[in-house]
Amino acid sequence: MGTLDQILDKALRGERVSLEEGMELLASDQIEKMGHVANQIMLRHHPEPITTFVVGRNVNYTNVCDVYCRFCAFYRAPGSKEGYVLPDETILSKIQETVDVGGTEILMQGGTNPNLPFTYYTDLLRKIKVNFPDITMHSFSPAEIQKMKVVSDGLSLDEVIRQLKEAGLDSLPGGGAEILDDRTRRKISRLKGSWTDWMDVMKSAHRHGMNTTATMVYGLGETIEERAMHMLRIRDAQDECIANGYNSTGFLAFISWPFQPDNTHLKLEKAKPEEYLRIVAVSRIMLDNIKNFQSSWVTMGPDMGKLSLSYGCNDFGSTMIEENVVSAAGTTHKVNIELILKLIREAGKIPAQRDTKYNILKMYEESESAATDFVMQN
Repeated sequence: MGTLDQILDKALRGERVSLEEGMELLASDQIEKMGHVANQIMLRHHPEPITTFVVGRNVNYTNVCDVYCRFCAFYRAPGSKEGYVLPDETILSKIQETVDVGGTEILMQGGTNPNLPFTYYTDLLRKIKVNFPDITMHSFSPAEIQKMKVVSDGLSLDEVIRQLKEAGLDSLPGGGAEILDDRTRRKISRLKGSWTDWMDVMKSAHRHGMNTTATMVYGLGETIEERAMHMLRIRDAQDECIANGYNSTGFLAFISWPFQPDNTHLKLEKAKPEEYLRIVAVSRIMLDNIKNFQSSWVTMGPDMGKLSLSYGCNDFGSTMIEENVVSAAGTTHKVNIELILKLIREAGKIPAQRDTKYNILKMYEESESAATDFVMQN
């Protein structure tokens, strides 16, 4: 372990930062200095001054969940009068609305509903793909997939993943990672499973040629070491994917955001904005094998999202036409495409619409506006 400057110089030379060095970075208050290094590392992956975003929609198909996370304000217990499962027709209508405004990605996720059989998911995916063959289904968190395994009458995790892919699942979001450490997980969500349960799903997806994203929710009472271990475990899994030559890029992106305590049963202090910039910078420095880092404007607000583009982020995430989970916790930042273009330009970048795999679909020149304009609905 060295001084902060020695660690940052090491990272700039392309050498890997260790667990102990990562902890030193996470403990440092020299956020601007770390942000400068993180930005330089980002530019090696993305030398062009382009910041991407994807036009997508969250479809929360059910809010029934039997995990009872203390930090979640969205779920309703099985049997609750407020519980729901969206009709297929409603889901298809939401996807049609997304396609109509140029959307390419559906982030379909909900609770771990014990009343839905595995065939519900495969049948729904097939129906979606018949109607919308070009839409990317970037859907279902690892916790949901582990629940599918439970209700699948004995299928292995690999077989569950295989059948989901065959039915039309294209990639997996990284929701439910929270902190990849069992001490913290037991404290905040005793029934959600171990960190290896989350990682097992991701590794299975990689083996089956599917891309995924990795996430981190901090501010849950975790230690600095647990934060650093979270990043290290994601880095190790990405190394494994690359070393085995799977037909997958593995983790396409990393996204971090602070825990939102409002309306939840977990009474913790809200993290300060500068803590977000520290996490973004250190994760970009540590996760040297992940190319894309998303800004979390939904939780942090548009201005902080813009600032994060100089701390290691190269992507402005999703327009998220609909978002119910974060907004249930009292965090609602309405952002339309015109504002996204404005914020990216104010950060000195060129905005570009991408697909889920980070292929650029459309560049926006300085004077060009979006063809459509919509606001996240809550």
